Amino acid sequence: MADAQEFQDRLLSLGLARVSEAAALASAKLVGRGDEKAADQAAVNAMRDQLNLLDIKGVVVIGEGERDEAPMLFIGEEVGTGQGPAVDIALDPLEGTTLTAKDMPNALTVIAMAPRGTLLHAPDVYMEKLAIGPGYAVDTVTLEMSPAERVHALAKAKGCKPEDITVCVLERPRHEEMIEELRSTGAAIRLITDGDVAGVIHCAEAETTGIDMYMGSGGAPEGVLAASALKCMGGQIYGKLLFRNDDERGRAAKAGITDLNRVYTRDEMVTADVIFAATGVTSGSILAGIKSEPGWLTTETLLMRSKTGSVRRMTYRSPVK
Repeated sequence: MADAQEFQDRLLSLGLARVSEAAALASAKLVGRGDEKAADQAAVNAMRDQLNLLDIKGVVVIGEGERDEAPMLFIGEEVGTGQGPAVDIALDPLEGTTLTAKDMPNALTVIAMAPRGTLLHAPDVYMEKLAIGPGYAVDTVTLEMSPAERVHALAKAKGCKPEDITVCVLERPRHEEMIEELRSTGAAIRLITDGDVAGVIHCAEAETTGIDMYMGSGGAPEGVLAASALKCMGGQIYGKLLFRNDDERGRAAKAGITDLNRVYTRDEMVTADVIFAATGVTSGSILAGIKSEPGWLTTETLLMRSKTGSVRRMTYRSPVK
């Protein structure tokens, strides 16, 4: 019999799926209602309640910001029953609060769990990210390359022309120059308004999403969640923390980060086996959104384990109370 304190990813995975499902169901009634804060709070409350039912000694390492900024699920918060394995938890109770409030595609609830001390404690700052799907040699593309060089390098590795490459980019003013340079190669660009965890996951399912590469800067916490997903699905991600001021550098120091210029690979952000769950809130290219019918709510959840490389899609039909 295995040690009860060991990270039993197989046994914990279904519990993790319930956590992301509960958060999605809690935010269902707020889809399209224009209230981002209420949608986020509903997801946070449900996720926290479900986490506290799991037999784990959990610590939130990627959460809803610092303790003084977040009412619940803040960085450093302890969750679970206190029985069972010590684990790190990375979560985004509602990735795409704006998407939810406006009933736009690709809002998700996202959570990852790994043994204690194995997830990067990324401070709440920006991270420059670059991701591609599975099947390519290490360093096929790198952060040191210019955006155009990355397109040409990936096209060469894929055996296609640059114009056959599609890049996913978060639509922000800070990315305008990069977008212009990418378009100069002939590559297509899929712009997304929010939700860059979903954007990175798209690369791992290029055949269905049509996206070959993700690049640009976004939240560092989301970078760790995206790395967790790619560790399960295959693919590469590189991340470099970006600091705008001394306060942000102070956050890094508080998180134990000393090398401010370090480029993190996927396996440096997630150093051990991880389990990952995401549930669709609004329909998108990865998951179906919450479907409401008289007396029932139906969700679709993606549940993955890096140890086995298994990807499970689950439909959960829940009676409306």
